[in-house]
Amino acid sequence: MSFTGAKTDTTASSNPATEAAEAAGGTPKGHFRRKKRITDSASDMKLLELLPKEAVLADLKAQVKNSVIEELASPVADFAGVKQDDLVQVLMERERLGTTGIGNGIGIPHGKMKHLNSAVIGFGLSRKGIDFESLDARPVHIFFLLVTPEESIELHLKLLARISKILKHDAFREKLLQAQDSDAIYSVIGEEDEDF
Repeated sequence: MSFTGAKTDTTASSNPATEAAEAAGGTPKGHFRRKKRITDSASDMKLLELLPKEAVLADLKAQVKNSVIEELASPVADFAGVKQDDLVQVLMERERLGTTGIGNGIGIPHGKMKHLNSAVIGFGLSRKGIDFESLDARPVHIFFLLVTPEESIELHLKLLARISKILKHDAFREKLLQAQDSDAIYSVIGEEDEDF
């Protein structure tokens, strides 16, 4: 589906760690390849329900921030049914509020869009690491991209919180870095998500 407008919600905190910590209650129902509906319980949410395997990029080629966001956005836009340029604009507007490079080699670019029916997640791994203006000034290797419907603030925060929490596990991050291809990454995420 195409649409003409996209914008971010600038009323939320610009700090991704704060946004994740504020996550709470209620979600709209969606349609994207769900094994089951997302419910009000954060423990019921599974990232793989929102992460198409085709949106898992095992070896990002981009070397700079803008380019990596474009590379991550391409498959996500296809599955979300939105224009890549619109998604990139939303993500870059969010980055201007404050970096989503949260430290420890992690970046979680995210945003909310009009005319989006469901949340979609993408993943990318940079073997060399990218200067993503991270809070700890370290290169970012692990990226999760999140886009949700504009009106779904609570869902957006809940998913940010879930992604942030699983990425706190050192062993999980190490398994992601060691994974050799998209299938292996997808399996690692699924195992961690199931145990979470």
